Amino acid sequence: MKRILIGLIAVAALAAGGRFGFNLYVQHRATAEVEAAFDRLRAGGGKASHGKVAFDLTSRTLTIEDIAIAPGDQPQAQIKIAGIKGSGVRLVNEKRFSADSIDITGFEVALDEVGPAKLKASYKVPQITMRDCTGPVHAENAPAGGSLVDMYRYVLDQYASVTASSLTAPTLMMTFDAGGGAAGSGEISYSGLAIQNLKHGKVDAMKADRAVFTIDVPQPGRPDKLTGELSNLIVNDFDATAIAAALDPQKTNDDSYHRVYRQISVGPYVLKSAQGMRMDIDGITFEDIAVQPSKFRPAGILALMPADRSALPTPAQSREMIEELAGFYEGVRVGRIEVGKTSIGTPQGTAKVNAIRYQLGEFAIEGVDTPSPQGQFKMERFALKSFSVANLMHWAASLTNPGQPPSPDQMLGLFRVLEGAEIKGVVSPFKNTRQLVTIDTISLNWGQLVRSIPSKANLVVKMVTPTDPTNPAQRALTMAGVDKLAIDLDLGAAWTEASGTFALAPATIDLGNLAKAQARFALANVPRGLFTTDPAQAMGQAAQVETGAIELSLRDSGVVDLVVAQFSRMQNVGRDAARTAIVEMIRAQGEKVAAANLDAKEAVDAIASFVATSGQTLTIKLTPLGKVPVLQLMKVLNSEPIVALAQFRIETSTGL
Repeated sequence: MKRILIGLIAVAALAAGGRFGFNLYVQHRATAEVEAAFDRLRAGGGKASHGKVAFDLTSRTLTIEDIAIAPGDQPQAQIKIAGIKGSGVRLVNEKRFSADSIDITGFEVALDEVGPAKLKASYKVPQITMRDCTGPVHAENAPAGGSLVDMYRYVLDQYASVTASSLTAPTLMMTFDAGGGAAGSGEISYSGLAIQNLKHGKVDAMKADRAVFTIDVPQPGRPDKLTGELSNLIVNDFDATAIAAALDPQKTNDDSYHRVYRQISVGPYVLKSAQGMRMDIDGITFEDIAVQPSKFRPAGILALMPADRSALPTPAQSREMIEELAGFYEGVRVGRIEVGKTSIGTPQGTAKVNAIRYQLGEFAIEGVDTPSPQGQFKMERFALKSFSVANLMHWAASLTNPGQPPSPDQMLGLFRVLEGAEIKGVVSPFKNTRQLVTIDTISLNWGQLVRSIPSKANLVVKMVTPTDPTNPAQRALTMAGVDKLAIDLDLGAAWTEASGTFALAPATIDLGNLAKAQARFALANVPRGLFTTDPAQAMGQAAQVETGAIELSLRDSGVVDLVVAQFSRMQNVGRDAARTAIVEMIRAQGEKVAAANLDAKEAVDAIASFVATSGQTLTIKLTPLGKVPVLQLMKVLNSEPIVALAQFRIETSTGL
């Protein structure tokens, strides 16, 4: 029995000693692996150091303290970590490890004069916790060149190699300083950060409960300070590999779109200015943000930024920068943007907007209610159709020729920026009176560009405006007691290349209580070459154009009585006498033209009948008797209008 007891004691001692020895071995191996990883960082030209390394075999917990890393030949980034603690650490294979959790404390990144803009920035995260994570045993060496784009690619590549079921950080603090540049300096503080399901560079969801920022904005004469707060920042379906593709120089021929975000939402949002401005936004949403690597090239923009920011760029440099930015925007596709209810408070009052939206190329502002010097201005909707930021910047770049006015071709380039505009539901003060201008709709659309000139357009105007007694052109209206003009205009024109026709149909203007006029006309043999900004070429091409049928109609709703009343005042006679005198003058003119054109005589008689009885509709139709060149017709109209009309069959009618 005694021997057995001694044997058991010996076995226990050997086991304890063996376990202690194995722990020492594991501790040594863990330290060696960590040191090897830091050696690889140092071999890449950077600096890397760490403090105590410990590994507990029972809980499989690895701890590393006091980490400091400065990658690259030109250390523009400094990384410090107070400690890393991994629990449940295991080797999946020779290249990857897994851990039940990883806690990182005192994480700091400092960027010093990065890129041509010499931006300084720092990030501080006191605590980061990752759950159910895997990652590479050996991190890749940081790029030695130290360019900002290379650093981003490196970070994104490392990010894509890590998986985790969750990542949380109670707070994150960022500070930046552009060294007196336009970006200013300031700090941003986030709280309640969390990431769910990080895998292969993709994230199911990210959120931040709150962000508070302060920015000092340098501006000539009166520097400003902006402070703000936003809440409930949520990102769904983020894909970092899409950004990595755009930064990859091997992807310059990739014309496909890579989605970066499915949805980003934030709100409410508050912004304040030291100069007295305050903006409140209920919420902001972005959906389906994607990039096209062949055009989304941030490196090109960074390369154009001047090293000396105090020197003004030359016109050529400005043009090159704008063109590069235009290409950058061409490489970004956004499915939808919506800004919720917004109020902007200023010392002059508070402006409100119900929504700002962008979707499928349409940019719209809805529900505007804002003060103006004359009174409150309200607008139901303003929209730009098929609006392209990239085309706008291309157009702006074409105008950067100092000392030279823009050419007609350059100005017409604006038609490529968008395809129309619309205003609805406007109520606005009329000058300094208590009267209002009301706009139901103003809509202008164009398309079928021939070079930069639209060959198709449509204008719709429905509005009511007060007449202006101070305007000499409207004096007859105000003297007749017309205090408002109701305008209803519908004007459409289009060129058809296959048939060579250009038609205006219908063109309608309704002046409410005055008259309604409608016009239709067509031109034949209209060549493509007519759509040019070269006057000589346009005149040469216009010689081929022929006049088509013309139809005019006028519905009297008060305009005849207005003319009669004006003539009555001028001649100091009664209205009946004035009407009779006008009719007689018209019929006398008809007698003069009767010998030259009987149709014209009938048309004059119809006009006289139209004036004689109020409330009628006058219709005149002109049909060419043969080929009537437009230029020839215009020339004859100026000298011998009766001869010009003789080239048409004239049909007229009147009726109530």
